[in-house]
Amino acid sequence: MMSNDYDLEDRLIEFAVKIIQLAESLPNTRAGRHISGQ
Repeated sequence: MMSNDYDLEDRLIEFAVKIIQLAESLPNTRAGRHISGQ
């Protein structure tokens, strides 16, 4: 098995943080609220 720079748990946490940051950066419009609520 190939060695990864990060293990899966670390990568998932990093991904979750990026998704939260993206959702918070969306505009407070109907479309922005809809997308961030997904």
